[in-house]
Amino acid sequence: MKRKAILVGVNVNRLDMEFEYSMNELKHLAEALKIESVATVTQKLPTIHPSSYIGKGKLEELRILVEEMDPDVIIFDDELSASQISTLESKLNCDVIDRTMLILDIFAERAKTKESQLQVEIARLKYMLPRLVGKGISLSRQGGGAGFRNRGAGETKLELDRRKIENRISQLNKELEKVIQERATQRNLRRKNRLPIVSLVGYTNAGKSTIMNAFIEKYNMGEEKQVLEKNMLFATLETSVRKIRMENNQTFLLTDTVGFINKLPHHLVKAFRSTLEEVVEADVIVHVLDFSDPNYRDHMHLTNQLLEEIGVRDVPIIYAYNKADVTEHSFPKVVGEKVFLSGKKRIGIEELSDVIRKKIFPDTVQCELFIPYAQGEVLSYFYDHAHVLSKDYVEEGTKLLVGCSQSDARFYQKYITR
Repeated sequence: MKRKAILVGVNVNRLDMEFEYSMNELKHLAEALKIESVATVTQKLPTIHPSSYIGKGKLEELRILVEEMDPDVIIFDDELSASQISTLESKLNCDVIDRTMLILDIFAERAKTKESQLQVEIARLKYMLPRLVGKGISLSRQGGGAGFRNRGAGETKLELDRRKIENRISQLNKELEKVIQERATQRNLRRKNRLPIVSLVGYTNAGKSTIMNAFIEKYNMGEEKQVLEKNMLFATLETSVRKIRMENNQTFLLTDTVGFINKLPHHLVKAFRSTLEEVVEADVIVHVLDFSDPNYRDHMHLTNQLLEEIGVRDVPIIYAYNKADVTEHSFPKVVGEKVFLSGKKRIGIEELSDVIRKKIFPDTVQCELFIPYAQGEVLSYFYDHAHVLSKDYVEEGTKLLVGCSQSDARFYQKYITR
């Protein structure tokens, strides 16, 4: 049975359209945890009320609504302080969570790998810290808002003081550091393979995983496992990496990352920094936009801001205007660095591939090489990473005519004969 919620938001100097979108997004966030929104209460104020978030009159209106509708939880669109939570729960006699806690709960439910589970718990504890001190709130209560607890986290019923929480955060950070080092080792190994990295980024539910699966389907013909693809917020928390080999043997690594969202909790951005480092080290970023969403420009701006915040500098960006099939615009179409396509219908993937190819393989040169039989690993490298145009087995080795990158030509200069 679905849990019921009343949504509450305050519009402080925002356009009505922006505020309505934020409240609608809050509704979808609740749906991601199978919570049904049964009512919405909003108010325009010059500033958030310091003790009760909404004004006293609106608070009384909300109290009466709570009595009538008997919701399981009340969800507020902005982050609440400890005193605001205490006041609201006392006045309303109902569990209260805010947008940040809701997002943390979604992340907790979606986290599948050790790394993402550690990242979520660290973010949750850091969020809790200022809300626990002197308030007598147990980890099990605050850890899951209205009972939406992170599995395996927050099991204890004991009251936690600042020192205990800080010790727990310290312990988790040490565990996370080990996982981060393992990820860095994997990343270095991929770098040694000299394969370019293309990272898919974008607002949550923009269609990143759909586009990744379209690439896997087109170029890998079932050799690589497809990634989870669902019409829901934050379906993907872990970074997926797949090797894409195009028709001419040009190969790159494609990564699919966690989606962004408006008011993404700061602690989560910090906690997931190690995961997002895949983007920082990319050779090309494909910024996926839900072109059918009227707010896609806001999503683009927000995502670019977050990319800047995590340290993305001077990485070429291609904009993939996805879901063009549900708009009135013509597609597939390429305009400079913009590609209009439909990942779901697999239309425009070839055009996106061409733009990516020009970015990561701009310097392809043709070379003749002679590789001695004793250097079999060099021969294997060119079979895997170059477009082999012809080959000839002679007495002491193999002659190849290849199209390869200038960096490979420089690195293997001693094997080049012409």
